[in-house]
Amino acid sequence: MGIRKKTNKNPPVLSHEFIIQNHADIVSCVAMVFLLGLMFEVTSKVAVLFITVQYNVTTSANEGLPEESVVNHFHHGLKDVATVFFYMLVAIIIHAIIQEYVLDKINRKMHFSKTKHSKFNESGQLSAFYLFSFGWGTNILMSENFLSNPVNLWEGYPHTLMPFQLKFFFICQMGYWLHALPELYFQKTKKEDIPRQLVYIALYLVHIAGAYILNLNRLALVLLVLHCFVELLFHVSRLVYFSNEKRQTGFTVWAILFVLGRLLTLSLSVLTVGFGLANADQQVLDLANGNFNVLFVRITVLATICVTQAFMMWKFINFQLRRWREQAQAQPVKPKKPQAPKTKSKKDKGEQNYIPEDSCRNPGSNTI
Repeated sequence: MGIRKKTNKNPPVLSHEFIIQNHADIVSCVAMVFLLGLMFEVTSKVAVLFITVQYNVTTSANEGLPEESVVNHFHHGLKDVATVFFYMLVAIIIHAIIQEYVLDKINRKMHFSKTKHSKFNESGQLSAFYLFSFGWGTNILMSENFLSNPVNLWEGYPHTLMPFQLKFFFICQMGYWLHALPELYFQKTKKEDIPRQLVYIALYLVHIAGAYILNLNRLALVLLVLHCFVELLFHVSRLVYFSNEKRQTGFTVWAILFVLGRLLTLSLSVLTVGFGLANADQQVLDLANGNFNVLFVRITVLATICVTQAFMMWKFINFQLRRWREQAQAQPVKPKKPQAPKTKSKKDKGEQNYIPEDSCRNPGSNTI
């Protein structure tokens, strides 16, 4: 994430600099077009596709119950692409608000270098997102009782029907990571950082969209909450480190939780896909009913998760080795002071073989 320099000169309209400086206002105008479309009957049907969650299904446990017991559920479909696009615009606007009114003000006070400036902006944005995702995801887990019994992760598959909060959570997740693609241009990301960012974004989109399409939303929700908590701790620790480089305790705690998070992710994935779905009654490929519980799909899902976790562990080990190497280089080496030879008297020569008990202690401490 590069540094945006503010100048008093007005760039030419529709130039690259003009779009970068005013991208939040431009995107806000586009989003307002969809909101204004709700006010007119001619365009309301199209605007609803972008703003509201689609594929509503009304269900009830038994017939004859009062209206309060009726539950609205949702399933996924092609219309979700339009909804994801709209909330991608919302993510761009929120990103610009956090950058301008929070991060830029802190940057002016702290006077960071270019490298720290870029990393501080990245950690500031991701800290806000991971905090929001962790809180929202935990609330869904508690309200839907997905953690009361691990069997809920695979029992009743395919989980085609989702409560509103769960589907909207996935819509916002995909919208956020899609917004990160144009942000590479808006934030003037350095060319050498673009490949790393693209891999980072692609991994999120593949896993979130894949779980959403394959109806593995319950497992994906648990793993996302776990992952967001670990990543939140890392980025908060990096923000604290930028304010005071002596405060590195957070990185140690994060390192422990990162390894535990990878092990727990693999355990839950193997338990759900390798054992739970493998022993299910319905093991047929049924696209109409959203059932993907076949051997090929299960192996593909597990292989994708295992490769991703191995890749993350490899990056983690390289990060730790580089960090330890930098700490070793930062420690100053104290040169030894040459000691002048002392002349010994006859009395000292006679007592040089006698070592008192106190001399075996730390030479810098005083004996009492």
